[in-house]
Amino acid sequence: MLSVVSIGPGSLDLLTDRARERILSADVIMGNERYIELIKKIIPAGAEVIIGRMGTEVERAKKAVELGKHKNVVVVSGGDAGIYGMAGLVIEVIGNSDSDFEIIPGTTAAFASAALLGAPLSNDFAIVSLSDLLVPWSEIEKKLEGLAKMDIVVVIYNPMSKNRRVQLEKAHEVFMRFRDRKTMVGIVKNAEREGCEVDITTLEELPDFYHRIDMSTTIIIGCSGTKKLGGRMVTRRGYEKKYEYDRSGK
Repeated sequence: MLSVVSIGPGSLDLLTDRARERILSADVIMGNERYIELIKKIIPAGAEVIIGRMGTEVERAKKAVELGKHKNVVVVSGGDAGIYGMAGLVIEVIGNSDSDFEIIPGTTAAFASAALLGAPLSNDFAIVSLSDLLVPWSEIEKKLEGLAKMDIVVVIYNPMSKNRRVQLEKAHEVFMRFRDRKTMVGIVKNAEREGCEVDITTLEELPDFYHRIDMSTTIIIGCSGTKKLGGRMVTRRGYEKKYEYDRSGK
């Protein structure tokens, strides 16, 4: 049996019961070093642990599919495995075979970060990764421009790394062309992990935080309906237009 298990943002109490059950019953657990470290406290003593490096995802998926034919194999993926995780790649490797396979969902960084900020995803939103390792930057930039024009909340994954510094600057330029400079922006680093940092700022002030942003940071760019209320970031759905209720601090 092969299970691709989503482990959420990092805190073990955000693991689903099903994810925990699959990990505890695994013969083999595969994942990159960061994710293995996050679940090390619940890895069974008798399980074989295979740690993969960045750039070896295809080889890892192939090995997992092969081992899963006769062992309980768990491939761990941070956040939700179906969102920029291992689930899609494993399905591609399996192809049309009848392998015994399942995906265990989890909490993606967008949702963990949104909860720490308030409720910025209460209305329509989109998620975009700024990593151009697999997707050409020209394609990413077109998506950003379209979303910026749509006045929709945009969640940005993988904003910066040691070798990728300019992508966020370019994304910021795109949003500055089409959004109000005072648009609310939430920045969450290490959501639900040690060293968690949460900041709410504006689009024009986003560059002031560049020195603190890395691959473990999630950025949520609000829309015209996103406000800061009581120190929290919230995107209104329209209740205030239809119903009468106390909206102190509006």
